[in-house]
Amino acid sequence: MQSTVWSAIRTKPYLYIALLCLLMAMTACSSGGNGPDGGAGASGTKAADGAEKAGAAGEAKKLTLLYNFKSGSLDPHNGAIPLRMGVTETLVRMDEKLEVKPWLAVKWTTKDERTWVFTIRDSVTFQDGTKLDAAAVKASFERGVAASKSLASALKIASIEASGQELTIVTTEPSPSFPSELVNPSAAVISVEAEKKLGKDAFNLAPVGTGPFQVKQFKPNIEIALKRYEGYWDGKAKLNEVTVKFNEDANVRVLALQSGEADIAYHIPAESVGSLERDSRLRVESVAGLRVHFLLYNQKKPLMQDFKVRKAIDLLLNRESIAKDVMLGHAVPANGPFNSSLPFGSKDPVQKPDPARAKKLLEEAGFQAGADGKLAKDGQPLTLELITYKGRPELPLIAQLLQSDAAAAGVTMNIKTVENVDTYLRENKDWDLATYSNSTAPRGDGGFFLNSAFMPGGALNAAGLDSPDLKEVIGRLNAAGDIGKRVQLTQEAVGVIKRELPQSYAVYPNIVVGVNKRVSNWKPGAEEYYIVTNQMDVK
Repeated sequence: MQSTVWSAIRTKPYLYIALLCLLMAMTACSSGGNGPDGGAGASGTKAADGAEKAGAAGEAKKLTLLYNFKSGSLDPHNGAIPLRMGVTETLVRMDEKLEVKPWLAVKWTTKDERTWVFTIRDSVTFQDGTKLDAAAVKASFERGVAASKSLASALKIASIEASGQELTIVTTEPSPSFPSELVNPSAAVISVEAEKKLGKDAFNLAPVGTGPFQVKQFKPNIEIALKRYEGYWDGKAKLNEVTVKFNEDANVRVLALQSGEADIAYHIPAESVGSLERDSRLRVESVAGLRVHFLLYNQKKPLMQDFKVRKAIDLLLNRESIAKDVMLGHAVPANGPFNSSLPFGSKDPVQKPDPARAKKLLEEAGFQAGADGKLAKDGQPLTLELITYKGRPELPLIAQLLQSDAAAAGVTMNIKTVENVDTYLRENKDWDLATYSNSTAPRGDGGFFLNSAFMPGGALNAAGLDSPDLKEVIGRLNAAGDIGKRVQLTQEAVGVIKRELPQSYAVYPNIVVGVNKRVSNWKPGAEEYYIVTNQMDVK
């Protein structure tokens, strides 16, 4: 049944759009017009109108942003939300050209291959009014590496010394790309003294950073109320208040934007773009990003340790259809972990689906087709558990497309939708593969993704991958400082990934965001780090 429905949708995409519109209408009726926080849609529109009038009258300027992933904590060293929402900052940041630029540090130099000296900006205060100096940064890094194993693994700090505004960091091994590691949101600089006063639990609900906005109130997994920090070092924010609401239902995000309850709605489903663009009050930003949607294989499962099985699934993945029929042109087919437009991206042709070859590989792996066409081995049908999640609305659709194409080849895939995919993959062993998404070059370099996704203990290595060949190449990459050499080694690592196939890459998606035209001086960035800024404004 599902296979037949999907086949009809693929041949007649307008059917899918009609079905989605019907679903959205049903959602609106069943919720009585309620928005993501349970407030009535009509009052939300009035609130938006009121905010616009208030702004015109010189009163408080407010903005509501709807984000697609929940957050139960604002721990600044174990999550990106505080940095994304303008509460915290890092020593360095990425610019629009994906180059590392000064931020809380005005400059840095090296004494030798392991020693880095950073000059801390002299005019900065934390949101509690205390001065930012090297000692405060030292305390923040010490707190960060103690709180986050992934940050400790990435920074590899042996020692830190502070003197006035000068911070000296010695790493345990040569780390030519060390400044780019500090772009990591988990390397955010926070006030450890404020944490001592508040206590750890209270601090992780309202961290004190150096950004343009400070936390006024946080309701875990529901919303963050932010207020302008009047003493912000880089120019007081144009907005007085920002409310960030969390909702993983893409339809609700669209409806909230259309009703006026939200000014910005992140990760709008591609099929909603047309209706939003026809609304004279709204605009849609569709920006090519640094992300890839892909399949994770759980090689802790004996079946998924078989290369032929993984390769067969890879051959069933219809990348062109995902880009065209699921993403409706807001993505391009992927040929590796890194966008082919990047210097270190693969230039190979995109893998085309080949069900016949996939079936042959599965037969070589010992599976035979029964009278019903389904593959089995030793009397056991080939049934796979496929995990997906709604935070990115296209991923469940990608899972359904793969399920349909796999069924045609005799492979049964059971789709399971989970709320927190990272927690599920870490804590459960029953899954065979999962749809996933990650920014693979958020710092303009492939080292972050290669280390976190393929090195043992990496923050993104939920499947416990441990490839000797990949570790060897990544080790050489980590020791390389020359850009040309790093490009070469990253491409070499991509070659190993294609040979061993620990993951299958589907598409490079655009960042699709719905925006009320009252919002000015703002657009989404490819790096997906700096969302709430001091420059964003409302008319």
